[in-house]
Amino acid sequence: MSDAPSRTASTAPASIGGTVVAAARRMPATLVMIALILAAGVVWQGLWRPFADSPLFDVVAYGLPALADGRWWTPVTGTFFVDHPWVYLFTIAGFVGMAYLEFRRGSRVALAYYWVGQLFAIFATALLLWGLSQFPWEWAQAEAAALDVGASGGTMACLAAAVGLFVPPWRVRGWLALLGFVFVAMLFWGTLADLEHLLAVLLILFVDRSLRIQRTTVREQRLIAFVAVIVLGVIQVVTILAPTDGPFGPTEPVSGGFIDFAIDAVVILLIANGLRRGRRWAWVLGIIVAAFNVATAALVLAVIIITSEAQLEAQIDGETELALASGVLWLLVLVYLIWVRAAFRAKRSSKLGLAPAPSVDDVKQLLRSDGGGTLSWMTTWDGNSYARTTGGIVAYQRRAGVALALADPLGPAASRAASVDEFIRMAEHAGLIPCFFSADEATRAAVPSSWRSLVVADDTIVDLRGLEFTGKRWNSVRSSLNRAGRENMTFRMTRLADEPWGVQQQLRAISEMWVGDKGLPEMGFTLGTLVEAEDPEVRLALAISPTGDVDGFLSWLPVYGDSGAPRGWTLDLMRRREGGFGPVMEYLIGSSAKLFSEEGAEVMSLSGAPLAHDYPPDAGLIASLSDKLAATLEPVYGFGSLHRFKEKFHPRYETLYLLYRDESDLTRIGGALTRAFLPDATLRQFAGAGLELVRGDRE
Repeated sequence: MSDAPSRTASTAPASIGGTVVAAARRMPATLVMIALILAAGVVWQGLWRPFADSPLFDVVAYGLPALADGRWWTPVTGTFFVDHPWVYLFTIAGFVGMAYLEFRRGSRVALAYYWVGQLFAIFATALLLWGLSQFPWEWAQAEAAALDVGASGGTMACLAAAVGLFVPPWRVRGWLALLGFVFVAMLFWGTLADLEHLLAVLLILFVDRSLRIQRTTVREQRLIAFVAVIVLGVIQVVTILAPTDGPFGPTEPVSGGFIDFAIDAVVILLIANGLRRGRRWAWVLGIIVAAFNVATAALVLAVIIITSEAQLEAQIDGETELALASGVLWLLVLVYLIWVRAAFRAKRSSKLGLAPAPSVDDVKQLLRSDGGGTLSWMTTWDGNSYARTTGGIVAYQRRAGVALALADPLGPAASRAASVDEFIRMAEHAGLIPCFFSADEATRAAVPSSWRSLVVADDTIVDLRGLEFTGKRWNSVRSSLNRAGRENMTFRMTRLADEPWGVQQQLRAISEMWVGDKGLPEMGFTLGTLVEAEDPEVRLALAISPTGDVDGFLSWLPVYGDSGAPRGWTLDLMRRREGGFGPVMEYLIGSSAKLFSEEGAEVMSLSGAPLAHDYPPDAGLIASLSDKLAATLEPVYGFGSLHRFKEKFHPRYETLYLLYRDESDLTRIGGALTRAFLPDATLRQFAGAGLELVRGDRE
């Protein structure tokens, strides 16, 4: 026994080492390139001395002067040198794109992208600077006389090609981040290397054609606009405080322009969140501020051409260079906002769905006519809103900017996919994040292929046809029924309104005692209370002691088929009195199952226990996070214990999912779910529950 931990501990490093070796074998070209660069740094001492000061620099460095003097070898030799020791960190890190590309597509493809990108960046930069230097442009003439070394043209090309392999929507986001970086660096700092990076990335953009903004969703178009204006605001802060030296000339820090900066900053803060939510007013204001900055830059350029830069700067508060560079960026934003103008039509009071707006009675009628799933009756509870689609109804709650759809769309099965698509479009046009909670496989198949899914529970289904509590596997249920008979317990299936006042008060007392033990209020959304049990179509199963006390009760929600009658029942409330009949829950569920089976019902759902899914061994990070969260919440709500209890009835499992667009939505969805499940919880109650979690963890 004492040797087991040491064997386990020794296996882990071996496993990690094996994984690293296996990954290294799939990227030999990248490792060889890194090794050659490091070897050159050791041999020519560039790792600890500035290579730019070495006599060898002019011999191996590339650039327009080298090509003009006939040093044709420099585009190759300059690749393996680095001008300053600290740059090695960025050079080696830059090979991550080549490594990813080689891992995904092989060494030949990675090498082709690298060398084509590197050589194109060097030659295209030289050619462009040769042409621009013919004009009286100080920046172009200075860079045309400069030399450079490094592998960054090729690594930027590989990074761009790697971004093209990302899955949507991360591909578009990666492209925009990369393009933003190279354009900003070029406009405000504009070194020879910055121009090489820009041209290398634009080459891959043209060749791969993997950036297709017009195919992005409305949500993605809004997110891009939001990020763009925020980045512009950050750039203006940085450039007004730090010196720049781009194509439009050098600037000094804190050299004026504070009024323009303050106006832009206020407007950006005002419109940023509105653009993210798709508000029309924010789009209009964004168009105005972008057009103003573009017009300002155009006016500055015109005055400089007519008079001179010195005369203009003597008359204005600010740097003309910053005005011109910012104008170029604002022009890109202006073009983009006009291009995706249809994405900004949301109004604050936007209602989801077609007219007329459905009522609860409409939802119930649709359930009776077309049937529903085991959770569908929960859509009739207070707190839900309804979006009418062409062929059905989607029940949802609007929480924290999220349209949180409950379960599956209602209506004919043939309309499921259309209802899902319409609800997503409605929510996005209203500036909301769409998602589906506790959806089944059919809804999962209906959402766009780029959406993600996360298991949130297993619906536990007991098939009632031919159900008999015989055999060893039913011992615990059969024992509870037999014991109830010996102790003269009475089972009664009823409705809350049909019970006398005294029984109703007992039920409320039991529920209030249960809630008081938790530190948090009763959960909502997919977990009902006695308020929902007042519905005349909800049935109550009571366990009555010989003294007339209610020892426990269950509530059952109808599961309608397409015949207009319930085809099954779903368990909602489970409450027991302290000190009452021991196996009261087994007794109540077993007795209910027998009665439902005799009535001809097909299924009985014991509902899903949240965070209690049985994941396969290879489920990965999602399973680990879910299991950890379930263990944390167990002392308060006992989800895992509930799941194990339901296994006594040998159900089959149907997986329930959270369906969402991508990981960036999860934070907002998490907040929305918290408020949906605990709409009335206070900070004090959350704190109290936290103490309970700590106590449970210690126990």
